Amino acid sequence: MSSHLESEIREQPEVLQRLLEEERTNIEQVADAIRKLAPNFIVLAARGSSDNAARYGQYMFGTANGLTVALATPSLFTLYKQPPRMDGALVLGISQSGQSPDIVSVLEEGRRQGVLTVAITNDPHSSLAEVAEHTICLHTGPERSVAATKTYTASLMALAMLSTALGEDTKRSRALEALPDLISGVLTSAPDVINAAERYRYADTCVVVGRGYNYATAYEIALKLKELTYILAEPYSSADFQHGPLALVEHDFPVVAIVPEGRTAGELVELFRQLKEQGAELVIISARRDALGLAQTPLRLPAEVPDWLSPLVSVVPGQLFALGVALAKGFDPDHPRGLRKVTLTW
Repeated sequence: MSSHLESEIREQPEVLQRLLEEERTNIEQVADAIRKLAPNFIVLAARGSSDNAARYGQYMFGTANGLTVALATPSLFTLYKQPPRMDGALVLGISQSGQSPDIVSVLEEGRRQGVLTVAITNDPHSSLAEVAEHTICLHTGPERSVAATKTYTASLMALAMLSTALGEDTKRSRALEALPDLISGVLTSAPDVINAAERYRYADTCVVVGRGYNYATAYEIALKLKELTYILAEPYSSADFQHGPLALVEHDFPVVAIVPEGRTAGELVELFRQLKEQGAELVIISARRDALGLAQTPLRLPAEVPDWLSPLVSVVPGQLFALGVALAKGFDPDHPRGLRKVTLTW
């Protein structure tokens, strides 16, 4: 009998198709409201997996819409009671549950300061949705596993849809339609990925490396490894990794890497070639033959996924890999120790 976690990983194509169909009109209306106010920058407020989705949003709104994007510092709003000035901002909160008080407080302050506020949440009746002027619902249905999977990819999809609608980009809009089938294709190899993960049943540390749009993917896969397998998994940009943490790598040290097709690929392949020479144990998520050929554990992606959409596809083998390691270690993937589904922080 499969876990809730595996079932929800497998639901992702259906979830993303539903989001495309049911939320498109609303997202276009939200984009119209944003265009009318013409914000100078975006403040993204989130925690946990939603914060990793926000990292993707930084790249999406920056590259596609030319907007400066900052991640909020919720403690300024709650603990320190010193919220920054947000004149000219769009304040966008991302939260699966919509309940965390610190994220709600960022949008409350945005309303108080008179700026546009948008919530992305799976609960359209949550506190976050109530305080926001506009709400984008994720339509994932209940997520019973503690570790977020389908709400994470749905959050990425919502951000990509909003960015695309904001730019009125019909070519990108068509590209979004292909995502459910692309992820379905990745899921056909789910048993192989879960089985391959058994090789790492005794691992207790690793790093996860990505860059560009997949900086977010590195953070999300590292989070899944921490909460499901209790491996101390540290995420890095490939650029930051070379500024010191590279010294961690010795013989058999595990490195999980995301190598998409796009501008970052050449640099990443060269880095992982160097790490292989240093004896690293490479788990590489990619469609590129040169990257996969370096790996002890290659996790194959479909070819020709646009760089800007690759995080929605590349995270899925990472989810399956974390599930496989958890099972190999004998852990219950639906009940990570010490964690609850909804975490309230102030």
